[in-house]
Amino acid sequence: MVRGSPPLVKYGKWLTLAAAIGMGIKAADAHNAADDAFGQLQNYCGVNQQRCSLAPNGSYLDPVAEGYYQASVRNDNRARGWLLSGELTLIGTAGLFVWELTRPKDRPRNIPFEPMMTVTPVSTRLGVAAHF
Repeated sequence: MVRGSPPLVKYGKWLTLAAAIGMGIKAADAHNAADDAFGQLQNYCGVNQQRCSLAPNGSYLDPVAEGYYQASVRNDNRARGWLLSGELTLIGTAGLFVWELTRPKDRPRNIPFEPMMTVTPVSTRLGVAAHF
């Protein structure tokens, strides 16, 4: 009887690791998009400070400036979601790796020489067993 991990764990850990890496890449892309949108807002406001006047509710009066700001916020939220999902997936991946490492395993059948040791109250014997 061969004891080991079920295929879902054996291959699922690699699948979840790849998913966590992919989510990290998506988070970095969304973060870069948020930085780009905020940079556009800064450039837009740098030309004329009047463009970035705020309304009493905190939004920009200029619709273009508000659009840049909203794009920045939207992409920051996307980045946060991808990052959180990736971290949770990575925790699951670590759990699968640990679970597989702690599962009992049978000895491999392809070991031709195996050391032997027999201990009795009178003596200790050492030897080698050869399996053909």
